[in-house]
Amino acid sequence: MEFLSVIDLPNFADPQVWVSLLTLTFLEIVLGVDNIIFISIISDKLPKEKQRFARNLGLAFAMIFRVVLLLMINWIIGLKEPVLTLEWFNEPGSELPLALSWKDIILLGGGIFLIAKSTFEIHGKMSGHDEVPKPKSGASSLMTMVILQIILIDMVFSLDSILTAIGLVDNVLLMIIAVVISIGIMMAFAGPISAIINKYPSLQMLALAFLVVIGVMLVAEGIHQHVSKNIIYSCLAFSLAVEMLNIRFRNKQNQKYLKLNPDLNKDLSIKDEE
Repeated sequence: MEFLSVIDLPNFADPQVWVSLLTLTFLEIVLGVDNIIFISIISDKLPKEKQRFARNLGLAFAMIFRVVLLLMINWIIGLKEPVLTLEWFNEPGSELPLALSWKDIILLGGGIFLIAKSTFEIHGKMSGHDEVPKPKSGASSLMTMVILQIILIDMVFSLDSILTAIGLVDNVLLMIIAVVISIGIMMAFAGPISAIINKYPSLQMLALAFLVVIGVMLVAEGIHQHVSKNIIYSCLAFSLAVEMLNIRFRNKQNQKYLKLNPDLNKDLSIKDEE
């Protein structure tokens, strides 16, 4: 097949190859954080025993998409060619009409989907609809809907990840190795990350707000308005650190309250046993 000709065996005796592999693997993990967050939140709708399956399936699809896209690297590069011109919308920083490529259209669609989905999730949690138990008869259709949403967002995140990797490394096989390693690491840590996010409602809100920002960033990229990902991830890291301090503070306050009210502690124990 023609696209296999782009694969060249890297020289692993060269230290620079290992540096490139580690750098690219780290980058893929960082770029996969938003994917893990989305998968964690959307899989939380499923029964506990099916959540791990949905997470691993979603990450497996992400790996397959990225490997396939890398094998079709010439086609991916061609996605940057303009296919649609918006006469009524100017290119940022110029008077020329905005010319959209297939890459731009995919990013725009994915960004709008992510904004809409995250906003509906936030609304559902605020209104309490998210807590309504799902009937067992609809478990199969719910699983299908969750997997389809995971696949859809995987396609967008995979395209964005691959286009970033192409700018750093010119060896396709090295990119594939980095993708497989990074997805393996994400599969190992997706469970603990999901447990932490879904345990604390405030972290869920923070994660959903982060996904809205990522959606806005994808839309901005789609209309050729570059937004620094370093700034976004730095803000997320700072917000996460502050929220972890808040969670620790609230836990200590709750412990003090229970010590001052031992009868309440007994009532809670009885309820747990029931």
